[in-house]
Amino acid sequence: MPGPTVTFPGGTAAVAPLGVGAWSWGDSSTWGMGTYDQDLSEATIADAVDASLAAGVTLVDTAEGYGNGESERIIGRLMAADPARRERLVIATKFIPMPWKLDVHGALRRSLEASLARLGADQVELYQIHGPISLRSHRALADALAAVVKDGLTKAVGVSNYSVKEMRQMHRALGEHGVPLASNQIEFSLLRRRPETSGLIEACHELGVVPLAYSPIGQGRLTGKYSAAAPPPGKRGFSAHPMEQVDAVVGVVRTIGEAHGRTPSQVALRWLVQKGAVPIPGAKNADQATQNAGALGWELSATDMATLDAAALDGTNSLANRIWQHG
Repeated sequence: MPGPTVTFPGGTAAVAPLGVGAWSWGDSSTWGMGTYDQDLSEATIADAVDASLAAGVTLVDTAEGYGNGESERIIGRLMAADPARRERLVIATKFIPMPWKLDVHGALRRSLEASLARLGADQVELYQIHGPISLRSHRALADALAAVVKDGLTKAVGVSNYSVKEMRQMHRALGEHGVPLASNQIEFSLLRRRPETSGLIEACHELGVVPLAYSPIGQGRLTGKYSAAAPPPGKRGFSAHPMEQVDAVVGVVRTIGEAHGRTPSQVALRWLVQKGAVPIPGAKNADQATQNAGALGWELSATDMATLDAAALDGTNSLANRIWQHG
């Protein structure tokens, strides 16, 4: 495995400080699998998984809400086709705590059991609350999470889109059960630096919580592939700054990348790694997975980091983004 590793509190296996976000796998309503993106298929996803594993990237993040469970089903079929994949993959998935799920203890367990059935697994490595939208208390959610840890359905538990205050409350409530809060999955990138400027990343490090960074390359905006003249297609609503602003950030990223022989997306991912986050970019084929893995095994200088900090946009996060639909 290239370079240092990260271990989620709760006994999950050590992983490279990079994962794969599986939101696009099977979610045609958002990402257009088989529609505008004719290059995305289950075969190319299999290639992406194998290329990720070959590069030492083992963490795959999915959710029950991605394609109404289809993302999990695809991962399950890939693992069934090659048991060696299951032996190496570290699977994270999520529970959507919709406000009407007042029996959160039973709802969470049933959702996890359904996810396990789709994955063809007895246990996942990380189970996460998909957003702070439940009408139940943090204590009630913590009770439900602790129960599925105790029963061996997941090794570790986390949250997503939680603020500093919400994260501390969940950390405290889980602690009453002797269960650590393993992660907080947040939108974090050069187009949304707010998790750092707000103190959330510092709080994660203080509590021993691993920040997972979704949309780490701004849903493709930081790759250099798009511009104001050629904006990205589809319903990509995160980090949705005017592309003229994005172009300015990409210009800085590209210049730093050229000095290191790296692509803009590799620089953007490396910036997050050196902030102590674990980015989970999407990968629709082997080439993208290999490109993502190019964020590992090298360093940005202190000057590079300062330059990127100055270019980064603080960003905003809509209520919809904080609810649950992300990858």
